[in-house]
Amino acid sequence: MSEKSEKTEQQQRLSVFKTYKLYVGGKFPRSESGRVYEVTDSKDKWLANAPLSSRKDARDAVVAARKAFGGWSGATAYNRGQILYRVAEMLEGRKDQFVREVADAEGLSKSKAAAGVDAAIDRWVWYAGWTDKIAQVVGGGNPVAGPFFNLSTPEPTGVVTVLAPQESSFLGLVSVIAPVIATGNTVIVIASEKSPLPALSLGEVLATSDLPGGVVNVLSGKTAEIAAPLAAHQDVNAIDLAGADDVLAKELEIAAADNLKRVLRPQPVDYSRTPGTERLTAFLETKTVWHPTGSLGASGSSY
Repeated sequence: MSEKSEKTEQQQRLSVFKTYKLYVGGKFPRSESGRVYEVTDSKDKWLANAPLSSRKDARDAVVAARKAFGGWSGATAYNRGQILYRVAEMLEGRKDQFVREVADAEGLSKSKAAAGVDAAIDRWVWYAGWTDKIAQVVGGGNPVAGPFFNLSTPEPTGVVTVLAPQESSFLGLVSVIAPVIATGNTVIVIASEKSPLPALSLGEVLATSDLPGGVVNVLSGKTAEIAAPLAAHQDVNAIDLAGADDVLAKELEIAAADNLKRVLRPQPVDYSRTPGTERLTAFLETKTVWHPTGSLGASGSSY
């Protein structure tokens, strides 16, 4: 084949555009409504059409998260750590894709986007290491006046809705998802409204990382429209308002009070800094158990 005919063949090839879908229950559905919206870069150049989630999509995500909760919360902390580490491995293998998406979403240079993606992968590893250690930090034996063991242990709260940060499309996203699932909760994530593509691509990574379907569910669309039914949903146990503005946060707090959801209020956060344990403990409940020590031998000594 001549060089001229090769060029002609290359020119005739059509671009294959990526179809972004939701990630719910381990599957990739389009929005139940059939709606999409245009996602543009920092210069208003079209990037892709993202699903515009409906209230029905939100309810489906809650059902999936509740179904997955028993198995995920019942898994050993060590096993959850292995799975989170596997997520980091898979992200490392697809780093170029995320660098491109983050650069487009946030208007960053490739070098700055790469630094942000590296930090996000490191963040997954950091939280993977905490899965079997957080119970030792926030739990333990309590001194009591009596012949009893008194033990406090942390347990996951349940199904958590997370409003992902609006500006930090990937590092911030990872920083609010990883601690929730590291401690045994399941999560419904509402991606950044303006920059949802890294979050939707993350769903593809999670699907191939041994993470059970339904542990993480990713929705895209209008944050206020999706968050309202989730804040009021009776089977959602907690909500993280990281990506809400002051007005929306107030409305969601009022809705969340109906079934006494735990609420993590929005606050200024530098996601580039190493996090503490606050987001790990934000969605843990403490169970305290009393048990008599009993007696040993005729002397009546106890252990």
